[in-house]
Amino acid sequence: MSLIHPGTGGSGREDLLLSLRQTFSAPLPARIGIAVSGGGDSVALMHLLKECFCDDPVELMVATVDHGLRAESRQEAEDTARMARELGLRHEILTWEQGPEKTGNLQDQARRARYGLLTAWARQNGIPVLALGHTADDQAETVIMRLMRASGVNGLAGIPVRRTQDGVSLLRPLLGLRRVELRQYLDAAGQSWIEDPSNEDESYDRIKIRKALAVLEDLGLTVPALATVAQNMGKAQKALGWYAFLSARDMVRIEAGAVVLELRKYRTLPDEISHRLMLQAILWVSGGQYAPRRQPMIEAVAIAQRGGSATLAGCRILSHQGKIWVCREAAMVPQEACDPGDLWDQRWRIFAGKLEACEVRPLGSEGLKLCPDWRAQGCPAPILEVTPALWRDGNLMAAPLAGFANGCSAEPINSAEEFFASLLSH
Repeated sequence: MSLIHPGTGGSGREDLLLSLRQTFSAPLPARIGIAVSGGGDSVALMHLLKECFCDDPVELMVATVDHGLRAESRQEAEDTARMARELGLRHEILTWEQGPEKTGNLQDQARRARYGLLTAWARQNGIPVLALGHTADDQAETVIMRLMRASGVNGLAGIPVRRTQDGVSLLRPLLGLRRVELRQYLDAAGQSWIEDPSNEDESYDRIKIRKALAVLEDLGLTVPALATVAQNMGKAQKALGWYAFLSARDMVRIEAGAVVLELRKYRTLPDEISHRLMLQAILWVSGGQYAPRRQPMIEAVAIAQRGGSATLAGCRILSHQGKIWVCREAAMVPQEACDPGDLWDQRWRIFAGKLEACEVRPLGSEGLKLCPDWRAQGCPAPILEVTPALWRDGNLMAAPLAGFANGCSAEPINSAEEFFASLLSH
């Protein structure tokens, strides 16, 4: 996909706009969000989508995240708001109020905060699709970073064109375009953009890679070549996901919020498929959006295949009577109480029936002792101990998943079918 500059006209430009439109599923939503930082890529995205949908009944809305990490960030966000208004688009500045933690990866924290703020904004405004300005250059940089980490197929598939987060579809229409093309487009349109000084800061790995790409291109390791690698790995990713889905249908069930795998069958799987099943079980149980590092995952799979026990990413992996159980780690389950009917541990809603003045807490080991029929449920004790129960003044009133319903019920937020479907979407 090559970008034709404003005013040049011709079929090439029409092909580009058609290609951009085709990244959006039909029928078009009533509203499309655009994440615009003020940099050249996202400003070009805003202009292109304005042109793309000028004759459609689609409202474009723009949001800019102010991380507050630099003194100039607020003014830059306001300048971006002005750019959006000049195009007749509604704009909102989203401020990272919490700020970064003192320890940890700053870029990773900022990225997670950015996506959290943007998806929350989209939901609040009834925006089902949020467009992001990632380019072929971003894709190439990502592939190299993943190579540095010895990533597998999923990692080398790079940045997906689309994925869902918090119920919002994240879409990247510009993944086939080069960064330089977008800036030429803006120059031809007489449109300025904001240069982030961190784009020259070589203390960041991505910036080192960006500068190294100029040298690698002379060796034939070009941005288009790396983007093609990502596309090829994406195809392999889909094929492996289908294999994992069929394997899960054969050997996996969901029980009391845990993912249960048949140990004998699991041991016979190819390494990549056993890895995928375990990874998705951990993400599904923990509610996490980011995969654990590959080496800890490899170790967890090996322990599970031996019939051992391990903890990883907020989950406990244990073996019991020829089954591998993946459940919540007890230390990660919230101890603070919530009211019946409210969301507990981001996974459950428990309903109190006729019971009054109760609060929802984990069942725990002491609570399980008060459930005489828990063994009849067919679940190991650690699985039931991290399920929700109803308490009143320190007394156990109900534990629906441990054979002590007492007129109450517990319903998972995510169904078993959602687990199986998740194997096809990662």
